[in-house]
Amino acid sequence: MSDFEHIKEIETVGSGVQSQRDHVVLDSWLRCLNEHNLDPSKQQGAYIVPATQLREHRQQSEELINIARSGIEELYRQVGGQNYVVLLSDQKGVTVEFMGDAFFNNQLQKAGLFMGSEWSEERAGTCAVGACLKTGETLTIHQTDHFDGMHTGLSCTAAPIYSAAGELSAVLDISLLSSPIVKVSQNLALHFVEAAARRIELANLMAKSPHEWVLRFARSPDFLDVDPEAAVAIDGSGNVSGLTHNGAKLLAKASQRVWREPEALIGQPISLFLEMDVNDLPQLTRGRPAVERLVRTRFGHGYFVHAIEPQPKNASLNHKKVDVPKPLRKLSDNDPAMTRMQYRAGKLANTNVGILIQGETGTGKEYLARAIHESSGRQGRFVAINCAAIPEHLIESELFGHLGGAFTGAAPKGRKGLIEEADKGTLFLDEIGDMPLVLQSRLLRVLSEKQVQPVGSTHMRTVDVRVLAATHRSLVEQVAAGEFRADLLYRINAATLTLPALRNRCDFKWLVEKLLERHGNGQIMSISDSALISLKSHDWPGNLRELDNAIAVAVALTETGLIDVKDLPESLLPYNFDEEAESNAAPDPKSQLLKEALEMCDWNISAAARRLAVDRSTIHRQIKRFGLARS
Repeated sequence: MSDFEHIKEIETVGSGVQSQRDHVVLDSWLRCLNEHNLDPSKQQGAYIVPATQLREHRQQSEELINIARSGIEELYRQVGGQNYVVLLSDQKGVTVEFMGDAFFNNQLQKAGLFMGSEWSEERAGTCAVGACLKTGETLTIHQTDHFDGMHTGLSCTAAPIYSAAGELSAVLDISLLSSPIVKVSQNLALHFVEAAARRIELANLMAKSPHEWVLRFARSPDFLDVDPEAAVAIDGSGNVSGLTHNGAKLLAKASQRVWREPEALIGQPISLFLEMDVNDLPQLTRGRPAVERLVRTRFGHGYFVHAIEPQPKNASLNHKKVDVPKPLRKLSDNDPAMTRMQYRAGKLANTNVGILIQGETGTGKEYLARAIHESSGRQGRFVAINCAAIPEHLIESELFGHLGGAFTGAAPKGRKGLIEEADKGTLFLDEIGDMPLVLQSRLLRVLSEKQVQPVGSTHMRTVDVRVLAATHRSLVEQVAAGEFRADLLYRINAATLTLPALRNRCDFKWLVEKLLERHGNGQIMSISDSALISLKSHDWPGNLRELDNAIAVAVALTETGLIDVKDLPESLLPYNFDEEAESNAAPDPKSQLLKEALEMCDWNISAAARRLAVDRSTIHRQIKRFGLARS
């Protein structure tokens, strides 16, 4: 469609003529013409707010940005490979968080798909963020749906993010510079962004309601614990105190009220909406199978429910620490995320509940599993197996054992499997996502029947084993891809414990001191302030494992017992800007992109890393490579 045809269509719609476009597009066009007095023939293009204004917008949204960041990163991992960018906009339509391919920065900034861009309907005309702010619904504005002719090449899909009080507080958007002509090509994008917004709302509700009951709802018990559809917070009196967007819709439907009027929902007793009251909440925790936790609304609709117990209000950090078994207490020094996780792990340790430990590679999943075992009181051994490290053709015999001569290379007298070795103890299955499907079936049988059958045997052997599992992958995605059994996931994932990344931990210095003590072999070791700063500035993609290796190198190199910057591994050494860059190095366009990003962020490395969607260690490495210095 030419610019002239596009302008003509908007003017025709403005005169009252019908069109085949979605009603959200037509309603927005009419608002642009009649309320915002925009002219489709006058192209405005993108508007980036000044740096001082952007700083104010980001400060006002700081809490939400922090809560939403992991969800934004996960969404970008899902769609970034298809050249989408991810934008988080505040209530004014200003982009306060952004992830995209740094090599398209110039094009993205020109198109307005960039940090600080304003996508309010009043400013940009019909667009996904602006229309989402007006309607409060998930939607796609595709190519010539846009009002401004400068934006007709874009395809943008946005979902609202509501606060726990039911107010529209932000918009999550994924956009393409160019896309297929057909609008239905964005249906999958619509699903991804809506799911991400739902998870961000849930995380926000949980953060806002630590001392209240939280009910999570799903139509299927299979998705209740992994991807609930809605959530509602309930205070001690049994009244609704907070909700997600879908939580508001659920309660409104259950009481024939309007979800856009949260004041008619919040403060009301939960019994007004559901066939239950506050006394029923303890029966809806994970102590019962999900399929038994079915609750009906006052109008008969059924939902499976997971009730999350409130944290004690008067339990100070030190009080919680006393309740945590010693093996678990040794894992951190009052880091808030770790303390919450340790408290949960302590309560689960002496149960038979299946636990899935999640976290990035190197965050200490096996250490946590061993600490749970040591806190459980189980008399058997702790046996760990890395499912990704054993050749596939050996995993079966390693897990289940074998009789003598059962296969070529088998031990003549046979061998106990690792499951039997862990009898009356704990079996830790690391990287369980790498276990072949056929063995997943056999493991599920072991968990169900408490028996193993060695390779080559016709007899079953009874075992009493608690299984802990760990992964850095998304098992939910593997289930969707047919790579992991859903029934096994729900068996091992009765409870989930997530280890924070090293870069997010507050007890970094304590960890360094513990590692110095371990590698010092009795010698008193210490670290200089400059070396500690250098360590803290690293992004630690390898987490605790990488830090452990770095400290081991530093201890080996130091000559005084005081770790200094020069003793650190070369990859962690700060760059000396007095050194000249190689004069014969060919110019690289990436250098200019990096320099521009650093200047725009006032040489704030963390901010530049977020802008370029890379980690801080990459920024430091590229600064060194290109010989950049602050002017």
